Amino acid sequence: MSNNLPLHPLNTCWDLAASAVRAEALDAALELKLFDALTEPSTAAELAARRDLHPLNTSHLLELLWSMGLLRRQRHDAEPDLYELSATAREFLVREAPGYCGDAWRYRLTSLRGMASRLRAHVQQGPQLPQSAFQSATGAGWAAAARAQIGQEQRTISAAGALSIVGQLPQAQASRRLLDLGGGPGWIAIELARHLPNLSGVVFDWPETALVAQENIDSSGLSRRLSAQGGDVAVDSLGENYDLVWCSSVLHFVPDIQAVLAKVMAAMAPGGLFIFVHAELPPTAEEAARVMPFYLPMRMVGRHVVPEGTTAALMADAGFIGINSFASGDFPMSPVQVVVGRKPQASERSETSNV
Repeated sequence: MSNNLPLHPLNTCWDLAASAVRAEALDAALELKLFDALTEPSTAAELAARRDLHPLNTSHLLELLWSMGLLRRQRHDAEPDLYELSATAREFLVREAPGYCGDAWRYRLTSLRGMASRLRAHVQQGPQLPQSAFQSATGAGWAAAARAQIGQEQRTISAAGALSIVGQLPQAQASRRLLDLGGGPGWIAIELARHLPNLSGVVFDWPETALVAQENIDSSGLSRRLSAQGGDVAVDSLGENYDLVWCSSVLHFVPDIQAVLAKVMAAMAPGGLFIFVHAELPPTAEEAARVMPFYLPMRMVGRHVVPEGTTAALMADAGFIGINSFASGDFPMSPVQVVVGRKPQASERSETSNV
């Protein structure tokens, strides 16, 4: 079949319906631990026998996973097809792999399903109060996710994205005191400390989640350089004299972004660097299609998801200088905007006030 085959105008809508089948296929494969069983090539019949499954329907499922790019298929004349893991599945979907994110993916699936089921009510009646821990970045439910599913994502995906960004910023690499604002399980701060031997600092998050971060810090052997602080970013002190502040996917949830930016500015040392990593709403339909499905439910309950460029403008209003912005696809779910700004030195503030 040619890739240039003209498709009916409704194909995009039909594909939306089919995406539910693909999601169920991946969910079933993870639940049944099929990727763990395919670390060596196997036929559908062999796999079905090992997992006590229906042979023919196991074959159908493996073929769908192959079409999704999660398996490779070997075909030989008069022999059953052999299936093996794709590179992506081997790295992220096998439970014993260092980068395993299967539990995190299933958590996101459950979360998005739950929120989507209430979308019509949001439109008809206005914002509905969150009904599950998946919708709130606070409390024991979020702390449990930080320990498990969100911890998987941050340790294997977000931490690597943070290292990539910091690696592009010489000033960040020379920093000595870090604030990881809303740092969740703390893996970003841990990885930054591992790669920057002169760096120490604080992971700030809700008290229940800060306990999880402290556990991870202690188990990583970094308790002399890092600590976790519990509190509410909107009302509690953040500390002071940070020359590097990292903040990712946090300000969606605060009551007043500008008030928090003012607090960040006050907590920073003069000349310090602020790295702000959040999803924004792109201006084109094609780009927005990669962001909006993940963040529309959040917007429906009154969270902040701002148009592209807004974060940079808010940082400028808060007094940050040297602001630079670029996109990154190295974080979970959708592309994000990375906005980097610097707190002025005293002399720079004087020059700005005289302009």
